[in-house]
Amino acid sequence: MNVFAGSLDRPNSYIGRSVSRPNAKRLLEGKGRYVTDLVLPRMLYAAFVRSPYAHGRILSIDTDEAAALAGVRAVFTGKDLAAICTPWIGTLDHFKNMKSPPQMPLPTEKVTWSGQPVVLIVADSRAIAEDAAELVMIDIEEMPALADPAEAMSGGAISEELGDNLCFSMKLDAGGVDEALEAADLTVEQSFIFGRHTAVTLEPRAIVADYDPSENRLTAHHATQTPYQFQDVYSRHFGIPEANVRVIAPDIGGSFGMKLHVYHEEMAAVGASILLGRPVKYVADRMESFVSDIHARDHRVTARLAVGKDGRITGMEVDDVTAIGPFSSYPRTSAVEGNQVVRLMGAPYDFSAYRAKLSVVFQNKVQASQYRAVGHPIACAVTECMVDKAARELALDPFDIRVRNLIPDDSYPRKSPTGYQFEKLSHEICLSRLRSLMNYESLRAEQAKLREKRILRGIGIALFVEITNPSPAFYGVGGARISAQDGAVVKLTPSGEVHCAISVTEQGQGTETIIGQIVADQLGVDRAKVRLMTGDTDMTPHGGATWACRGAGIGGETALQAARRLKANLLSIAGLILQAQPGELDIREDWIVEAATGQQRISLAEVARIAFFRSDTLPPGTQAQLSVAHHYAPQGYPFAFTNGAQGSLVEVDVETGFVKILRHWVVEDCGRIINPLLVDEQIRGGVVQGLGAAFFEECLYNAEGQLTNGSLADYLVPMACEMPDIEISHVETPTRDTELGAKGVGEAGTAAASAAAMNAVNDALARHGAVLSQIPMTPARILKALGKI
Repeated sequence: MNVFAGSLDRPNSYIGRSVSRPNAKRLLEGKGRYVTDLVLPRMLYAAFVRSPYAHGRILSIDTDEAAALAGVRAVFTGKDLAAICTPWIGTLDHFKNMKSPPQMPLPTEKVTWSGQPVVLIVADSRAIAEDAAELVMIDIEEMPALADPAEAMSGGAISEELGDNLCFSMKLDAGGVDEALEAADLTVEQSFIFGRHTAVTLEPRAIVADYDPSENRLTAHHATQTPYQFQDVYSRHFGIPEANVRVIAPDIGGSFGMKLHVYHEEMAAVGASILLGRPVKYVADRMESFVSDIHARDHRVTARLAVGKDGRITGMEVDDVTAIGPFSSYPRTSAVEGNQVVRLMGAPYDFSAYRAKLSVVFQNKVQASQYRAVGHPIACAVTECMVDKAARELALDPFDIRVRNLIPDDSYPRKSPTGYQFEKLSHEICLSRLRSLMNYESLRAEQAKLREKRILRGIGIALFVEITNPSPAFYGVGGARISAQDGAVVKLTPSGEVHCAISVTEQGQGTETIIGQIVADQLGVDRAKVRLMTGDTDMTPHGGATWACRGAGIGGETALQAARRLKANLLSIAGLILQAQPGELDIREDWIVEAATGQQRISLAEVARIAFFRSDTLPPGTQAQLSVAHHYAPQGYPFAFTNGAQGSLVEVDVETGFVKILRHWVVEDCGRIINPLLVDEQIRGGVVQGLGAAFFEECLYNAEGQLTNGSLADYLVPMACEMPDIEISHVETPTRDTELGAKGVGEAGTAAASAAAMNAVNDALARHGAVLSQIPMTPARILKALGKI
C-alpha cells in the first residue's frame, strides 16, 4: 500500500496536529456518564460474600437469615447460577497443551483464593445487601494454600482434575546457545523477581445487567473496553441469541487491559438479572478490587548472556516462571504475558542463538493476566539489565555496548530468533536521539562531581520493542470470539455534519479524538462537525474494540478508508449537481471546491439538502449514498511493532534507601503520529505506571495466601510529587501495511520505564558493589543490597 502522506499546511489537515479532546470539558466539569451514575427503574443492588481462605472445601452454606432480612430480594449460591450459565475455560487453541479448570460465576465445591466471591446477595440497596452478607454462614474446610510459585510447581494440584499446577509450558530454541555460551569470553547470569501489581483504575469495575424476560433480551451497561467480546460471552454462556444481547460501554474511567477479562462478579450479576427479571447493579469497592481485579507481572526469571570481549552479544538463555492464580483468565488467557516475555527477550539486539523455557503456574492468589504492556516490561528489564551488567564487567559505556549490538536500521525486514517478524524498526536513530536528548556527557560529568560530595546519582537507559495491531490469527482461536477487524459507519447528516459510529472504544486515552481527526482530515471538514459514537453493540458496527494499542493502527485505518469512500460518494453527487467531473472537485473547509483553484462551488450542507430532500432534481436513476459502512482487518505482518529508547536519572540515599527520580527521557517511534499531544500524554502516563512498578507497587501476600496490603492505605501508587519531568522526542517510521501508517503507542511508556530505572539505581550503587534484581526497588531492598540490613 501507499503510505499516507499528510500535509499540515492544507485546509482541514488534522493528521499530525495536537487537537484537544472534544469531551475534555464535559469530563472536567464532572458531567461524565459512568456505569456508577446509572439508575434504572426497579433496579436492585448486588454484594458478595467472599472466601476468607485462599484454599478450602465448601462444606455448607446457610443463607436463611440473610434471605429473611427486609429489603433482600434474593440470595444466590454457585448451584443457583450453574443452572443457567455454562462454564468457561481460559485456554486458546494456539497454546498447545494448555489447561485450566472450568469456571462458574460462583464456586460450588471449592474456594481457590482469598477474596473469591461465594454468595451473591441482591437487595433494594447496596447497604442492605452488605448487611445481609454479614448474616451468611459459610463452613469451609481450610486446605493448605500454595502461594509461592515454586511450592505450587511441586505441590498437589489445586484443581485435582488437572493432575498438577502447570497451566502451560513451552520451549523456544533457535539453536547455537550451548556453543555461544561455551565460546563466550564473558557469561553474564542473573535471577530476577518481578512483584505482582494491579491496575488501580480511577473507576472500579462496574455493571448494570438488565434482562427483559418478555423479549429474552439482555442489556448490559458495562465498564469494559471490549463490548463486542462481552456480547458474545453473555450470549454464549447464558444461552441468549447474540442479536438479543446489547452491551453499552459509556464513559470508562481507565482500564489498562484490566477491564477486558471475564470476572465472576459480572457474570453473577447477569445471572441474577436473568433469574429475577430486574436490573442488577454491581460496583466493586476499592478493597474488593484488590482481591478480585486481575494482577500482573508475577515472574521469576533466570537469564544468561554470552558476550565477547569486544562487547558483542552472541547468545541468550532464559527461564521464566509465571504465577497466574488458580486458573487462566477468560477468554484471553493468562499465558499470553509469559509468552510475550520469552518472545521479546533481546528484541533490539543482533544475535541469533536463543533458548527459552516458560512455565505458567497455578497458585492460590488472585488471577493474574494481561495488563498494560503485556510482558514487555519483564522482557525489557531482563534484557537491558543483563546488557548493563555485561557493560560493567567489560568496563564499557552503556551506550557504547548497545551501539555494538543493535539491529541496524537498514537491515529490515527480518525475523527475530524468537519467531517475531519485524517490518521496520529504528533502534539506531532512537538510541542516538536519546543520547542527545539526555545531554549524556554532561550528566556523566555532573555525576562524577557529585560523587566527590558523596551524592550518588545513577543514569540508566533501556531500549524496547512494543507489540501493537495484532492480526486475526492472534486471538481468534478458541474461547470467546475476539475480533481483529474493526468497522465504521460514516455518514453526512441532512444539516451537513458528519457522524461516525466506530467499533474502537474510549477509556480516556483519546480514541474518539484521533478518529474524529482522521475522518475530518480525509473528508475535508471542520473537526468540530464530526461526531463520534463508540461503545454500543446496537449502535456501532462489530469490531475488536480497543486493546493492544490497536485504536489508531486498526481503528484509525478503518476510519480513514470509510471517510475516503464517503468523500468519493459526495464528490460524485456534487459532480452531478455542478455538471462537473468528480476528479475535478475536492472538499475543503466544508465546501465542494474546484481542486485546481480552491474556488468554492457548493457547500456540503447544500449537497446534503438536495440529496435528502430534493433527489428529484438529480439525474434519473441516481441514488445518493450519504452513508458508508466499511470494515478493515489487518493484513501483512502479524503485528506492527514499535520501538524506542528511555533514559532515567535517579539519586539514591544509601543511608535510608530512598530514591529520588530526577528526570526521565523517552524517544519513541509509533509510526505515523495522529495527535502529538495525545501521544505524549499516553507516553507520560505509561512511564508513570512503569515507574510505579519499579519503586512502589506490589501486591504482598503471606504464606497462607492472604493479601496483606489490599487497600490504598498500604498499596503504594506513584503520586505527582514522586514523578519527574518526562521529556519526549519522536521518530516516525510508518508501517506500509496501511495507508495511515500508524502503529500503537499506549504501552510504550510502560515497556521500558522500570528497566531504565533499575539500570539507573544499579549505576548509582555500582561502586558499592550492590546490584538490585527485584522490583519494586523499595528502600528495604536497597539497604539489603548494600548490606546495611
